[in-house]
Amino acid sequence: MPPGAARPSLWQRLWRPADPVMVDAGAGGELLVARVRLLLTGILLVIPATNVLLDPRIEENYVGLGVTLLALALALVLFHLVKRDVFRPWLPFLTSAMDVTLVSLALASFLVLGAPHTAVNSKVLFEVYFLAIFGTSLRYDARVCVLTGALAILEYGAIVAWAATHWRLNDPVFAPFPYGMFSWNAQGGRLVILAAAGVLSTTIVLRTQRLRHLSTSDRLTGLFNRGYFEARLAAELSRARRSGQPLSLVVVDVDHFKRFNDQHGHPAGDVALRTIGTLLRHAVRRSDIVARWGGEEFVLVFPETEAEATYEKLEQIRRAVAQAPIRLPRQQGTGTLTISAGIAAWPRDAAGIEELLAAADARLFAAKAAGRDRVVLGSVPAGTLLASS
Repeated sequence: MPPGAARPSLWQRLWRPADPVMVDAGAGGELLVARVRLLLTGILLVIPATNVLLDPRIEENYVGLGVTLLALALALVLFHLVKRDVFRPWLPFLTSAMDVTLVSLALASFLVLGAPHTAVNSKVLFEVYFLAIFGTSLRYDARVCVLTGALAILEYGAIVAWAATHWRLNDPVFAPFPYGMFSWNAQGGRLVILAAAGVLSTTIVLRTQRLRHLSTSDRLTGLFNRGYFEARLAAELSRARRSGQPLSLVVVDVDHFKRFNDQHGHPAGDVALRTIGTLLRHAVRRSDIVARWGGEEFVLVFPETEAEATYEKLEQIRRAVAQAPIRLPRQQGTGTLTISAGIAAWPRDAAGIEELLAAADARLFAAKAAGRDRVVLGSVPAGTLLASS
């Protein structure tokens, strides 16, 4: 977050869409959860299968076996989807809801079998809710944590309400109460503990988001820093190779920035960099990457974008920067600056990261040599491209 910027409220931090940093982390977390889910369901399958073999007359054993087999089948499907890099923003919501609902389904099955005390006083199945809720923290999305915790409370609350309204749970007919007598105080305590688990997992994610943001952001502009940019560029280039989609890289430099600093002072230079950084960030898509490369240089990556479309976008940005008033500190009024940019495209201009950066940087130097305040695509300056289009 740039200095002086208003800190978002808790509500804004909870419900704003996850930023690309956390989406990447969440994708890795989703794969980890998928592996753990598959391992746990495989292990848990042994219990009902053994019970059915030892005592095939008890209906509860078959219900447990059926629910565990369903969970294992879903775990296999989700594992293969995530392993194949089939990650979508809605997937964490779906898988987290599925984990909670499977626990609720297992508990509700005892209501169908006429064993309500097992449903509301289980000492084993109820605890699985906590695995599902705390697993959401690995998705790095606070919204998933909140919704999963709320879903667990609603589903378990519905199970308790159904049992209490359809059976006289403390009737002597259920004696000797192998799972314990029914108590509203105990059930209320369980619901409070589920809520606490949801709050704790949400807090963990919000704290992680804050620390991750600090480690990947440039303090002055709030954009991504160079280290994170290099990692994201490598990931996007790898994705482009797998999909065969184009990718464009842009290097941007602020024209005559040293002269602006000397004339107005370094605080004015900081304001200028923040202003230009904000313009860059707001002008691109959420899937695009904008970072401060160092000093007065910025870099941008446009996944799945041809160089010509990137050129048109940079021309719009260049004009917007030239027209943007930069508010100078100490009541000095406003000033203006311009930018120059060089564009390189994969796979047309380079095969690897270093070559791509070198090509974009060379075109930036060409733009500056041609008079600045222009975008260069290929070996000719922007004015030539505009005249031929």
